[in-house]
Amino acid sequence: MNYGIIGTGAIGGYYGARLAQSGQEVHFLLHRDYDYVCEHGLQIDSCNGSFHLDKPNVYRQTSDMPPCDVVLVCLKTTNNHLLPTLLPPLLHECTLVVLIQNGVGVEADVQQLFPGVQLAAGLAFICSAKTEPGRVSHQCYGQINLANYSCRDDGLMQLVAAHFNAAGVKAGLVEYNEARWKKAVWNMPFNGMTVALNTRTDLLLGHPATRQLIREQMMEVVGAARSLGVENIGEDFVELMLQMTDEMTPYSPSMKLDFDFHRPMEIHYLYELPIELARQAGFAMPRLQMLMQELTFLDSGGRK
Repeated sequence: MNYGIIGTGAIGGYYGARLAQSGQEVHFLLHRDYDYVCEHGLQIDSCNGSFHLDKPNVYRQTSDMPPCDVVLVCLKTTNNHLLPTLLPPLLHECTLVVLIQNGVGVEADVQQLFPGVQLAAGLAFICSAKTEPGRVSHQCYGQINLANYSCRDDGLMQLVAAHFNAAGVKAGLVEYNEARWKKAVWNMPFNGMTVALNTRTDLLLGHPATRQLIREQMMEVVGAARSLGVENIGEDFVELMLQMTDEMTPYSPSMKLDFDFHRPMEIHYLYELPIELARQAGFAMPRLQMLMQELTFLDSGGRK
């Protein structure tokens, strides 16, 4: 079984390299650092043990890559308009595409682009950054949950989870809607608040006022999920997320890095769509609505 990685950044680089290190056949799509990785390989600096891939299978374009059994899409959702060009060369009849992306509603839109393709969500709980060409810095955590969206083969889902676990990445199979909304409990407050207040996760939780606001935002996500019929998500999960964030390395989430490097922010799937879905179900998210409006202003050029 072989894997294709679309988006060899902080997430795709780490998970793809772990799979390759464990003996899986992995093919990496690279952009800016293709020449560097060809010459120097791919370095993973990890809290779970650093390693180097001397000669990874790397490509400039997917048309040069072989069809893959599993494709991990690790692009930012702001680049999903590229998928109609990037994905087709990698697909065969039974390919599973795993969208390791932020937000709610991603799979539904990608399924419209590829009606017959098997999709799954990949929910990554990881602190990782691509710090320079050919180098990924994995700071803490690393677990990935896999949620079936339209995969016709449960055995394939189980096999992918087994490959991750064999590679030293804790992986499990979870229910799709619950998984997406549980990830949103962390993503919606912390991604946007680190941008709006120009800060880090530890500083947000270290001040009583912002800690309380983060908690209230998390509870809005819980309320939205419940209004949409998602069970097994409540105040205890919020407390768990706060505890995990207290224990993690001081961290700038992906949206903060996008903002700092003047890249488009993932506002649609992280804020607009979940807030609208909740509204349609009769649940308002006023704190996160305000945060979304602030982010939209900043994303449109309203920054210093």
